[in-house]
Amino acid sequence: MSNFRKLTENIMVSQQLALSDVAAAAELGVALIINNRPDGEDPDAPQGDDIAAATAAAGLNYAAIPIGHSGFSEPQVDAMVAVLEQAEGPILAYCRSGTRSTFLWALAEAKQGGDPATIAHTAAQAGYDVSPIRAMIDMLAPR
Repeated sequence: MSNFRKLTENIMVSQQLALSDVAAAAELGVALIINNRPDGEDPDAPQGDDIAAATAAAGLNYAAIPIGHSGFSEPQVDAMVAVLEQAEGPILAYCRSGTRSTFLWALAEAKQGGDPATIAHTAAQAGYDVSPIRAMIDMLAPR
């Protein structure tokens, strides 16, 4: 089922992972999987503990920064910045569709000094529209 979309050389996003997708990610050289989906959002999908166990079994690192439908907070953006800064190797972030993962990446990129137009273009190249959070991206980016 793997539908990994490349944002940058080292960052991919995806819709909800199946347990078999963890092995596919490992085969692609992914070193870290970031779960941006809250547990219980879809009770039939693998939950965070399931994905964490699969990543550990595959020798990958795992981080959870859940983003609910209420939106993004500064602590979540800061957590993403920290995870991105500490990661060694390619990263795969996932949520229900990949959109929240892309949005969180975009906000973290802006907070780290990324150019909003470049961030928007990069997301669009992967099939994601960041216009719903563009004001936040602009606010976080250096002036």
